[in-house]
Amino acid sequence: MNLSEIAQEYFTGLAADMARYFIFAGIPFLLLYVLLKSKAIHFKIQQKFPENKHIVREISYSLLSMLIFGLFGTAVYSLAKHGYTKIYTDIHEHSIAYFIFSIIAFIVIHDTYFYWSHRLMHHKKIYPYVHLIHHKSYNPSPWATFAFHPFEAVAQVLILPIMVFAMPLHPLAIFAWSMYQLVLNVGGHTGYEFFRSGFTNRWYTKWSNTATHHNMHHKYVNCNYGLYFNVWDQLMGTNHERYHQEFEAIVERRNDVKGNA
Repeated sequence: MNLSEIAQEYFTGLAADMARYFIFAGIPFLLLYVLLKSKAIHFKIQQKFPENKHIVREISYSLLSMLIFGLFGTAVYSLAKHGYTKIYTDIHEHSIAYFIFSIIAFIVIHDTYFYWSHRLMHHKKIYPYVHLIHHKSYNPSPWATFAFHPFEAVAQVLILPIMVFAMPLHPLAIFAWSMYQLVLNVGGHTGYEFFRSGFTNRWYTKWSNTATHHNMHHKYVNCNYGLYFNVWDQLMGTNHERYHQEFEAIVERRNDVKGNA
């Protein structure tokens, strides 16, 4: 690949990433923070809304993160084109069962990677200089999804080169993972809770994180480190001690408002 091809790949990927960010973060923001703000307020976890300056900061840092993500995406693309990764393009090279497995494996491994890298970001010698940028969103909006310090953006995107060297992955599997992580990331930062009472305690749902779970991480800082699943937080005892109570209190408040409507 020559320089012009690399530049074209970079800017094409960057444009796609930015389009997805503005669509998937912008639609819930438009609905929940603008059009349905008064009607959906009883679903809001923290009843206050972030100031405009925080929204601007969240978007600015998210765009900076995507510039960095694009560099890694382009590097992976170039390495794959020269046969240095385990990316395969013929869907029949592996079975459909393996294709599905690879998506699930990517998500599970990423969840583990995120939990431990996230806890590292909270180390007292790292947090004030790096992760604090993300935690300036004390009351996050969907725009906070990728609002990282550049060093943290690098740490988060490293999962992609790790995975393409670790196991065979079809580009569609990578795309499926990228969409899954985008949707779940935005969902965790909406600031709204839509799950029903008992979700955090039922045996078949308590393994999934909620918007309340991540919102409490932004609010209380040293707890609730998980991304997709509430597995590592349970195993390591890092769920906030009032996670279940706060979740139920939010749901109860929501139901009271609906019942009095």
